[in-house]
Amino acid sequence: MHPMWSIADIADALESGLRQRNAQLDAEHAVYGLDALEELELHPILADALIEGGYGVHREQRYPADRPRRKESEGERCDFVLTPDGLPLRESDAKATLFDSPDAVELEDAFWLEAKVVAQFTLEGPNRNYASQLLSTVRQDVTKLSKDEGILHAGLLIVLLVRDPEVAEHDLDIWQQRCLKRGLPITAPSIRTVPIADRLGNGVCTLALYGVRHL
Repeated sequence: MHPMWSIADIADALESGLRQRNAQLDAEHAVYGLDALEELELHPILADALIEGGYGVHREQRYPADRPRRKESEGERCDFVLTPDGLPLRESDAKATLFDSPDAVELEDAFWLEAKVVAQFTLEGPNRNYASQLLSTVRQDVTKLSKDEGILHAGLLIVLLVRDPEVAEHDLDIWQQRCLKRGLPITAPSIRTVPIADRLGNGVCTLALYGVRHL
């Protein structure tokens, strides 16, 4: 089985989930919003959004290239591995048993998704590391996803929390151009924008989901 993955559909599910969570925070008159959350605190919200969108969500999965390692604690892990229709994921590094689900999705048919959160303004004020977090750290995930021979379907999600849509468009364009100049195999993104209440200086949460091709 080789499911046809649509980054637009995945982006729609993420947008819907974040809009719902943002509306809850506004209704609660919360002191802090989505932009006050650390990256790992935002991951469960993203996971819930994807589950609500009908996907199977398998978090912190070892990259296929690292699965031959004996200890499960060894090797790099991917933030989210998605399967269609909520199906289980085949654990190829485990011995097959009679209890394995016949509907389990093979690793190569799943969608491997890395997510990075970068905020222009934080609880401490303007983020001095904003540019380096966006331009350097995020590119490493593209490299990992594209070079693993066991991954055929992959994407990189950038959650950008900035002052306005113009800042997001400008900064994502710079990031994309630099990736292309380095030969990183990204596709045109699916971009969604969720307006958020300005609590720290950020006025929008922009989701940019890039497909990552296998090298």
